Amino acid sequence: MPETKVLYIDDDDALARLVQKKLGRLGFVVEHASSPEQALTRLEEGGFDVLALDHYLGAGTGLEFLARLATRGAGPPAVYVTGSSEMSVAVAALKAGASDFVPKTIGDDFIALLASALDQAVAKARLVAEKEAAEAQVRAARDRAELLLAEVNHRVANSLAMVSALVNLQANVLTDKGAKDALAETQARIFAIASVHKRLYTSGSVGIVELDGYLGGLLENLGGSMRGQGHGANLISDLAPLTLGIDATINLGVIVTELVTNAFKYAYPDKSGDVRVLLREDGPGRALLTVEDDGVGNAGKVIKGTGLGTRIIKAMARSIDADVVYHARDPGTAVVLSFALPQ
Repeated sequence: MPETKVLYIDDDDALARLVQKKLGRLGFVVEHASSPEQALTRLEEGGFDVLALDHYLGAGTGLEFLARLATRGAGPPAVYVTGSSEMSVAVAALKAGASDFVPKTIGDDFIALLASALDQAVAKARLVAEKEAAEAQVRAARDRAELLLAEVNHRVANSLAMVSALVNLQANVLTDKGAKDALAETQARIFAIASVHKRLYTSGSVGIVELDGYLGGLLENLGGSMRGQGHGANLISDLAPLTLGIDATINLGVIVTELVTNAFKYAYPDKSGDVRVLLREDGPGRALLTVEDDGVGNAGKVIKGTGLGTRIIKAMARSIDADVVYHARDPGTAVVLSFALPQ
């Protein structure tokens, strides 16, 4: 077992020699410093596991020395030595950063108490250092994982952007309007998924998405795309600052894409109007997302389409355990999605 190296700081040379002798028999290597300046010089040179510090140092007190040590940063733990009747001084020493204190007496019990306090101070300092090292390793591992996850999100977003570009190239060579519209809808779905991954690696978040920012960007892109296809509705949003996990956000984004696309396509066949997307908290742990319009509504009408969008909405809603309810408005339609927020 390695020897414990002690710096004993005391202006009483006779007591210091006694401490050196008796602690040496117990396996300690004790070096004496008779003044604060000498002690600071030796501490600069390093090599000590612990220091023992007397209260009265001739040129100042041990409390003043502790205050000077505190300005120097980390160092060996200190055991404070003071008269048995000076408990207030001992308390002050502990508040000033001492690891422990030992009352100074004439008998052998002083050496025994001092040896025990020195051992405990070293053991405590070692435990603290090991704990800090373990925490540093955990932080480093977490940082590496976050960096890797950000890189994965970056690569996924880039890959989806490439897929979207390929879909766009395919749409450009088609002449059939139905086929071109179908590919445009596919592009919108791809964008909804890619936007989640892009937002994750640009925001620095690991697994949580801020819905107001994500849906705001998604709706801006979707509105521009739909207007580019000749649809004249005006898209309005009011989004509460809520958060959601990655998978649930992807599903929610696809649902919003389908609902808004349907509103643009079918709510206002002969004129323009508003499509509103509203997100709000609905009690503890729940949220409501509403997509509504003031258009012609669905009652008594046959909507032209493949029904794929409806199937996608139902599948995505099931995957996040959400309820989708359609309400007839006068005029228009409202679709309300109720889903759980992360605890």
